Amino acid sequence: MKIICIGRNYSEHAKELKNELPDKPIVFIKPQTALLKDNKPFYIPEWSKDLHYETEIVLKISKQGKYVEEKFANKYYSEVTVGIDFTARDLQAQQKAKGLPWEIAKAFDHSAVLGEFRKPKFKNINFSMNLNGVEVQKGNTGDVIFSFEKIIAYASQFFTLQQGDLIFTGTPAGVGPVKIGDRLEGFLEDEKVFDFEVK
Repeated sequence: MKIICIGRNYSEHAKELKNELPDKPIVFIKPQTALLKDNKPFYIPEWSKDLHYETEIVLKISKQGKYVEEKFANKYYSEVTVGIDFTARDLQAQQKAKGLPWEIAKAFDHSAVLGEFRKPKFKNINFSMNLNGVEVQKGNTGDVIFSFEKIIAYASQFFTLQQGDLIFTGTPAGVGPVKIGDRLEGFLEDEKVFDFEVK
């Protein structure tokens, strides 16, 4: 099982980080050890002083595919959830400044939070995240730069998609830092799909 992640897929998020809008999906990978499920607490690693949440819709791949055509890509997933792509922003900045890969800032243990999966009821999905009871991120999948189908078609050129693979599809504006004692709650439409603490 692999975790495929898409960066800068919402224009407002790209703007808030002062990044250019991409002309192709920005793809990076997280290992299976990055998963954090079942509302288990997230422990801030000792090597980062600026750890940010990035709330995202996550697709679960339902069948194997390679070179999937965009027009058929909707048949390769049937469940979605809300997750968090935790990012060590200080480490990421250091890596980017040197032209180095981001993985140590993005793919570390428990950096991929996963909520409970649901069958999507709408094409344009609302999702949000509360930090200590206050909504800090809100998005709708109708605002993505690259659709789920485009992402699946693009990623499957390089990686064979396998049943159970996960695709984190990008975060809207509103990312920010977490600290010990914070409580994070994720919502798919109006349904809570994760609720955990930062330690």
